Amino acid sequence: MFSRSWSSQYGERGVGRPAFVVEFDVWNDRQAAAAEQVEGALADIDLVRLVFCDPHGLARSKTLTVEAFRSVLRNGMDFSPGPFLFDTAHAVAVDFLTHDSDVGVGELLGAGDFLVVPDPTTFQVLPFTEPRTAWVLGDEFLRDGARHPLSTRDVLRRVCARYAAQKLAPVIGLEVEWYLTRLLDGPAGNAGNGFGLQGAAPQVAAVNAGYQFNLDTYSDSVAWVTGPLASQLLALGLPLRTMEHESGPGQLEFTFSPMSAIDAADAMLLFRTLVKQECARRRCHASFMALPRLDGFDPSGWHLHQSVVKLAGGDNLFAADDNAEGMSAEGKAYVDGLLARTRDFCLLSVPTVNGYRRFAPEFALSPSRIGTSYEDRSTMVRVLGAGVATHVENRMGEPCANPYLAIGAQLAAGLDGLAGELGPEHAPGGPDAGPSVELPQSLREALDAFRDSDHVRHLLGSPLAASLTKIKESEVTRFEDWCATTGLQRGDVAGQVTEWEHREYFGAY
Repeated sequence: MFSRSWSSQYGERGVGRPAFVVEFDVWNDRQAAAAEQVEGALADIDLVRLVFCDPHGLARSKTLTVEAFRSVLRNGMDFSPGPFLFDTAHAVAVDFLTHDSDVGVGELLGAGDFLVVPDPTTFQVLPFTEPRTAWVLGDEFLRDGARHPLSTRDVLRRVCARYAAQKLAPVIGLEVEWYLTRLLDGPAGNAGNGFGLQGAAPQVAAVNAGYQFNLDTYSDSVAWVTGPLASQLLALGLPLRTMEHESGPGQLEFTFSPMSAIDAADAMLLFRTLVKQECARRRCHASFMALPRLDGFDPSGWHLHQSVVKLAGGDNLFAADDNAEGMSAEGKAYVDGLLARTRDFCLLSVPTVNGYRRFAPEFALSPSRIGTSYEDRSTMVRVLGAGVATHVENRMGEPCANPYLAIGAQLAAGLDGLAGELGPEHAPGGPDAGPSVELPQSLREALDAFRDSDHVRHLLGSPLAASLTKIKESEVTRFEDWCATTGLQRGDVAGQVTEWEHREYFGAY
């Protein structure tokens, strides 16, 4: 009674701006209708996690009581911009104390708050939780009502709007590899940790020996984790299709039925977050790091299946006219776009030092060159299916990439191909056409291509392009400094995952 009267007089602490959603016309009709349903469901909920995706592809959240969330739903919630400023080890990469930080977002000065407004269409009740807990994704806004220029979800929204303007819609299928390991007793990893200093990675043991691809016995050996996990994913409405045991010890692959682009990116964020949390509850550790520093481990990839349909009638734009194996001219143009923009956008699909391990010659089924072919798992872009099922699979990504940036970049590249906007230096070809070019072989090489690209700035906007450049420069410089301090040369680190990488990525990702 006492706290309620004070709240009504002075307002809720950290609760955005009164009537923010209405004042700035934030929601569409679908979101407004979903908000009414959410309000009706709150009587059966105790807590709500309000989540946004940071530039690294990690879910950042605040947990609210239902009473607080009732106000936040339409007012938004104040968040610190820390996740926009830090690199993967929480080193400050973006100067927030200088008026001109080269990013161009004035509200970063002094680390002032921004607003996260719930997207009611993403509201989900997490199954089997006590207290009863819901999860909802939010969109980032500046305090004046403008969409936050560092929002990665908004990048994908803008790309999808470009497709809609052409009366097209992209369709995305997720194929994600990850590692399940058993947690061992050991320190929490806090010793030596700090801003820009990662402590020890979790201590783990393999769950099986691996290297018996698709062996049913190995699948059964992890079913005590994957079975309940599948039940939770299905209860959340995620369109899980298959689970299988891959090559490495405890290496798993989950695939999902085709979704709209935004739904696929939202699903990827929820999937990775839920997997890590549920595995931890079972004294296991899940990691989406591409190649952990553990004996006998094989690289994990994120293969992004994609096609484009016409909004009128739903016809697959990639299907050949005669329903035979092959692609339409539009499909080949889309592939040309993927190939032409690969080096510019590689950083967005492979954003870590460790991710470039997959491109080494010893991993034959990971791509090393920019190319395409039919039904060839060693190529970067693999063309699959026939007729209405025709689609492409881009095999370059690592599983921890920011889903909004990775999907958005590939869709934007494909759309440039469809629109004939690749420039004269990129001759059209399609599958099996011409010599291939090597993928970037390191984060430093990918960052250089990213930094120099006008296509990047067109896709992301100058503020986000500048911010990501600073974040990744901080990350790769710390790695290079560590190599120099330990006396390691480029050749010394080429063949094996370093301790730095394992500390940097294995726990967080």
